[in-house]
Amino acid sequence: MRPPVALCAAGGRGGWGAHGREGARELLDVPVIDITEAAAHLACLLGRRYGVVTTLDRACGLIEDSLHTAGVAAHCVGVVGSGLGVLELADEVRTASALTTAARRVRDRGAEVVVLGCAGMTGLDRRISAALDIPVIDGVAAAVRLAESLVSLGLKTSRVSYPKPLPKSRRWGPSTTD
Repeated sequence: MRPPVALCAAGGRGGWGAHGREGARELLDVPVIDITEAAAHLACLLGRRYGVVTTLDRACGLIEDSLHTAGVAAHCVGVVGSGLGVLELADEVRTASALTTAARRVRDRGAEVVVLGCAGMTGLDRRISAALDIPVIDGVAAAVRLAESLVSLGLKTSRVSYPKPLPKSRRWGPSTTD
């Protein structure tokens, strides 16, 4: 895995509930910021409890696992599906309505902050926040701003936590040993 640009100062990962951030941190010399983790950490700075609104219910378990791995699950009151698939998010009016309804559900469970749990929801945070009168976090914007902050502060991923992988011999094809 290589940074997308030779002079890349930080890397971002999209895909809520997607795995691989730890491996990317081992391989890359720049901070790797995951949108799930970035949004959840910011939510913890803005309120005691947060909830996640995502696409389909089938994604909820993966997101819960990702939040647990990132160490931020304890403050999450729930992950709720909006009933919309990623490709359906193009209809902004329908999407805003479905996300606002789902956000009300996590707010009613005690969320003081709502996190949008899909990169395809970017740009709808302010609209939903205005409707519910609580902070709503766009994970993509959160990850970009956190990456910019880490770079400007000169911070890098700890090699104590994420050491470089040990060298490995890789062979493909039929074995040459008897």
